[in-house]
Amino acid sequence: MKYPVFKDLIIFENNDYIIINKPPFLATLEDRTPQSTNILRLARQYHPDAQACHRLDKETSGALALAKNNEAYRHLSMQFEHRQVTKLYHALAWGNHDFQDLLVDKPIQPGLKGTAKLSRAGKPAATYFTTLEKYNRHTFVACKPITGRMHQIRLHLAFLKAPIVGDTLYRGEHLYLSSLKKKFNLGKEEEEQPLIKRFALHSYQLGFTSLTEEPILVEAPYPKDFQVLLKMMRQFN
Repeated sequence: MKYPVFKDLIIFENNDYIIINKPPFLATLEDRTPQSTNILRLARQYHPDAQACHRLDKETSGALALAKNNEAYRHLSMQFEHRQVTKLYHALAWGNHDFQDLLVDKPIQPGLKGTAKLSRAGKPAATYFTTLEKYNRHTFVACKPITGRMHQIRLHLAFLKAPIVGDTLYRGEHLYLSSLKKKFNLGKEEEEQPLIKRFALHSYQLGFTSLTEEPILVEAPYPKDFQVLLKMMRQFN
């Protein structure tokens, strides 16, 4: 895999924080993949004291905050802990849904091998969902997590029978152009690839307060695979 230049990922920077637009397929911290790099390692080549203030799943793209010093790290960690950080994600889900600020309040418990599940024995987890666009068999959804549990948005959408496109771990099947386009022809010997090769989830907006009490609010543009996916949905629905 060709790794991105860290500087090219930056969408906001001041004396204390760096916010990047994380590409998909790159872990925030160390993961189990041998010989792979991660966001934190790339960040420390740019700024040696960088610390990740939260994490995004490896396949999730979008806004991710890093602190440049211990004080900044503590300041933002406390905001995450006290649920004072604004987080807004966009997802393409299976099914036709009308969500108007719908709250899912279902506890989550970490499972085995990097999975999680809804369980009364788990920790409290709350997410608000709002429909942005509707297509024939899919819905484009804004997801606002209040807590930050493992796989929270993915599990809560699956609970609503709106699993994320490509999220095979939680009942979200892959999406193929042949299912959208009536006259779709695949070349001989060719195997059709999914429209997006990951689950369709993007961290669109991140907001918090700086050390000087000024509000920081950043939007992360969609990566190419997400742009193409939405273009196809709009074109063929």
